Amino acid sequence: MVYEERNVWTGLVVSVIAITVYVILVLQQAGGGSLTDVDWFPLMLWTIGLSIVVTIVVSILWGMVAGARDPDGVGKSDIRDRDISRMGSRVEQAFVVIAGLGVIVLCAMGADVFWIANTMFAGFAVSAVVGSIARVVAYRRGLV
Repeated sequence: MVYEERNVWTGLVVSVIAITVYVILVLQQAGGGSLTDVDWFPLMLWTIGLSIVVTIVVSILWGMVAGARDPDGVGKSDIRDRDISRMGSRVEQAFVVIAGLGVIVLCAMGADVFWIANTMFAGFAVSAVVGSIARVVAYRRGLV
């Protein structure tokens, strides 16, 4: 597995775990009550921050293990990696745009800040997961 693909897998796994943890924490804080009463802001910031840190740490550790096994192949990328990264970025951007449009609609409707922020968070989360899946598929099956 090449350097870039390892990072994609790391980001995918951490993103799925982070999204799941965030949803569970918000639902626990709601305790069956209204979701808009949840103090979501610190939960969201900690989830985003910790997921970034965990992704970096796991990528470094996985890279060290891979480097010990194959010192010549560590950190190398080629045109295929660049093309896969571009394709994944285009997929991600589509979902960020959809989330942005959802946020605009929610703002126009005067929705609670909870729904606006969580719609954008969900858009970023879905974007990260779907973009990573697209990259993994491209690494496994190739670009068409």
